[in-house]
Amino acid sequence: MNIGRDLQQIALQEKWLIVPRFDADFGWQIGTHLHELAKARALPIAIDVRTFGHVIFYSALTGATPDNADWVRRKSNTVAQFRCSSYAVGLRLAESGSTLADTFGLSNAEYATHGGGFPLTVHGAGVIGSITVSGLPDREDHGLIVEALCALLGHDHTEVALPRAEYE
Repeated sequence: MNIGRDLQQIALQEKWLIVPRFDADFGWQIGTHLHELAKARALPIAIDVRTFGHVIFYSALTGATPDNADWVRRKSNTVAQFRCSSYAVGLRLAESGSTLADTFGLSNAEYATHGGGFPLTVHGAGVIGSITVSGLPDREDHGLIVEALCALLGHDHTEVALPRAEYE
């Protein structure tokens, strides 16, 4: 895996995948779209869409576990803290050989730097919340959110998707 290349691509995703406006209906729409993608693929995931402090959509599909709810909470906390994807935070820390505790004094019990937390960014307002998926490997959790946002915003997913990791 080329961390630098992935970080550049994630920065592009976060720049492009900005919603023109946000309300509870759009939150429900992105949540249900993710749910339908996961259901069609039999993915054992939990899905969460929230503004900071307010859950708009939550779903746990068949095979998801109670642990997934905790991962969702921790990944969402990471997006809230850093205003970027939890995967980008994790990749930056891996690149520097550091940890959340060492660099920021943050606990792994409250924050997760794994893929699957993505900033919910509104044009003209900035990051107002997060879209979070838990249950798949990091890169796949992250990628599912990007795929769903691309579909709803009319972007070509192949232009912004992360390349396949070299170890796959």
